[in-house]
Formats: sequence, structure tokens, C-alpha cells
Amino acid sequence: HICITEKFRRTIKGVRTRRGADIASDHHLVVANLKLKLKKTWTSGKTAIQRFNSAFLRHTDKLNEFKIALNNRFQALQDLLKEEETSMEDSWKGVKEALTSTCQEVLGLKKHHHKE
Repeated sequence: HICITEKFRRTIKGVRTRRGADIASDHHLVVANLKLKLKKTWTSGKTAIQRFNSAFLRHTDKLNEFKIALNNRFQALQDLLKEEETSMEDSWKGVKEALTSTCQEVLGLKKHHHKE
């Protein structure tokens, strides 16, 4: 016999005893096979990752529009960084913001397709 909580009662697929196992005891070793289905727990406070619709980059007109917009953003950022001395972190935040805002404006967000 094997003891298990009622919650996991239906997960047991098989139970066997191993009489020949060398465990230095007068008891017999019991082995159980379980099949668990675990659910993902969502942590509160974390936002979902923004995925941009990169399929638009296959079209030449959208690709050119994206290149021009991104080039303009980086040129403005470069001019801003030349005027004032900033740390590496501030520079990275500026590059990241320029890239994400350009992607969001030109490409848009990818729509979620849930499996049925």
C-alpha cells in the first residue's frame, strides 16, 4: 500500500514492490509511477513581453519606412548624447526606447493566436 493525498489520488498509474532491494531494513521497497499535469502559475505584477509584428518587414515599403524612422530616431538620439555627457546606462535606455517606440509605431504589436 502507498499513502498519497486525495488531491493526487488519480495521478497514480502503478505501484510495485521491490523485494530484492538492499535497503538494510525489514520493510519492502515500494515504487509508484505518477503522471502529473502541472499548471503554470502566473505571478502578479509582471507584464507580458511585447512582441512586434516583424512580418511587416518582409514588405519593402514597410521596411523602408521602418529604416527611415529608425534612422531619424537614432540621429536625434546621437545629437542629444553629443550635447550632454551621459552614463552608459542612460545611453542604453535611450537606444532601447528609440528602438521599441519605432517598432511600435511602424510595425505594431503582434496579435496573440491562442490554441484551441
